[in-house]
Amino acid sequence: MNDLGPVAWPPAPIRTERLVLREPEARDRVVFIELLASPDVHTYLGGPRPRDLLERELPEVPGRWPGSFVVDLDGAMIGQILLRRATEHLRPAAVGKADLGYLFLPRAWGFGYAAESCAAALDWFDGVLPGEPVVLTTQTANLGSMRLAAKLGFTEVERFRAWDAEQWLGLRSPLPPSD
Repeated sequence: MNDLGPVAWPPAPIRTERLVLREPEARDRVVFIELLASPDVHTYLGGPRPRDLLERELPEVPGRWPGSFVVDLDGAMIGQILLRRATEHLRPAAVGKADLGYLFLPRAWGFGYAAESCAAALDWFDGVLPGEPVVLTTQTANLGSMRLAAKLGFTEVERFRAWDAEQWLGLRSPLPPSD
C-alpha cells in the first residue's frame, strides 16, 4: 500500500518558505491522535476515530512509512502529507498510481499551508520518480480540497458515488523526465 519502489527513505527534510516536511517522530503522536479524532478534519473522510481507541492502538511513532511526511511549522506538527501507491482503490483509473492525501489541524486551515506543503511533496516526488502520475480523490462537497486539487494541477478523471457522497478523482499528469 505504501510502496514507492526504489525511493530512499526517509529523505532529508524538505524546506519551504514557512514549513518543513519531515519524517514522523515520537513527539508527533499526540497530534496524530488529534488529527484522526477530529470531527472537523474527518467531515469528508467518513468521520473521526474514537480517541480512546487511537490512544491504545497508535504506535509510538505513527505514520512512519515511505511517503508519510509530517508538516512542521515552527517546530510543531500541523498536518500530514501522504504519497502512497494506490494498490486498492474504488476506481480502476487510480490503481498503481501514486495517491496524494493530506490532513491538517483545523487551526492551520486558511493559511495556504496545505498548498505549500503538497506542492513541495509533489516536487520531491517528481524528483525521485520522474514521469509518474499522481491521483487525488476527494468529496465534491469538500470545496477547499477541490480548490487545492485545481491549484496543484489535478484535472478531473471522473466522479463517482461512494460512502453516500459524490467523490471526485483527479489526475496530475506526470512531468516528462528531464535527461
